[in-house]
Amino acid sequence: MLKERKRDGRFHIEGRHGGKRIRLALDTKNREMAHATVMDIETALREGADSDRWRRLRLVLPPNTFEPLAAIAGYVEKPVPPPLPTWSELEKLFESDAKRRVALGRFRQSTLDRYQYEFREFGTFVTEVGVVALAQMDRPFIERYKVWRMERIRSRSGSGSAPSLPLCAAILHRVFAFAVEVELLSKNPVRMEGRPGENPDRGAQPITASEMLQLREHAEEDLLAFHLLRWTGLRGSDAVALTWGEVDWEAREIVRVTQKRGKRVVIPIHSELFFALEVERDRRSPEPSERVLLNPATRKPLTRPRLYERMRSIGRRAGVVNPHPHRFRDSLAVYMLCNNATPYDVAKILGDTIDTVEKHYAPFVPELRERVRRIIESDSTAEKAGTIWAQSDAKISQVQ
Repeated sequence: MLKERKRDGRFHIEGRHGGKRIRLALDTKNREMAHATVMDIETALREGADSDRWRRLRLVLPPNTFEPLAAIAGYVEKPVPPPLPTWSELEKLFESDAKRRVALGRFRQSTLDRYQYEFREFGTFVTEVGVVALAQMDRPFIERYKVWRMERIRSRSGSGSAPSLPLCAAILHRVFAFAVEVELLSKNPVRMEGRPGENPDRGAQPITASEMLQLREHAEEDLLAFHLLRWTGLRGSDAVALTWGEVDWEAREIVRVTQKRGKRVVIPIHSELFFALEVERDRRSPEPSERVLLNPATRKPLTRPRLYERMRSIGRRAGVVNPHPHRFRDSLAVYMLCNNATPYDVAKILGDTIDTVEKHYAPFVPELRERVRRIIESDSTAEKAGTIWAQSDAKISQVQ
């Protein structure tokens, strides 16, 4: 039988078990604590090596007391495997690394904002299906998420237009690639759905002239944001970040370095936009560092997601389907191309490459095809061309 005994102000366990004498320190001055510990030791010794009490005793007994007692029972402590890494841990690690790169100028804050939006979507799915460990997120699991994500995109936009599944998959692919880099996973489970923006069936989605008129009539308190998107072609991230210091009143130009490509664009201010800017400036008397666009509901700087939602709200009032900010960019590009601007002109205004303009705007715009059709079907075109060719052949024959 084992008992607690007090010696030199501290309690010890003394007695016999299985013919062996036990006399070990409990390292406590509290009698009740010593008594409860002795009772646990007796129970653990009686239950043997499989007793659940040994793990608790490991925490309360000094090592030179626990080890002899565990040896009597034949208890061998099994190593506890480390917990499997979870999606939450990966999300925190990636965000921490991304914020570091933002501070170094290697990552855009607007890009991080887009990633964080996708994190929330994926986190919602993970919670719904009850899977948290990264090891359980294999390729079939990711494919289930893509189906779930696409359904949410369609339910929110009324069409499959934006954001695109390739973009969502690309973001998730990059995050899981980071998991492989930091050795949380051995293989990336995300399969790419093509490169974002390379879907030939999508192309540019300009707003028609009649739709633009409807949107203007229903813009209401968002009229400044409407004109800014319509007449500058700025991406949503650049539109909400535009400051009054980037408006050159004398030259009537907006001068800005774009966030996505880091290109300096100089955009002539259309008279309609210039008037709207003047009205807002006179009303607010803003500092050069202040943002141009404010949320009409809060009077705080407008955010990119809120700009997206407010444009869609205008569309609902006007009966125009999904007039998201990038469609205004498409519209300006098409408008310029249809009015004899070259791809170089459009690229300079939009801060894009000529290749991007030719790839994403020129081939997919019905207005451009109609203009080519009118040129081809012109009554005089074929006759003039035939006359020119005939004159050229005659000159060549004379030379020969």
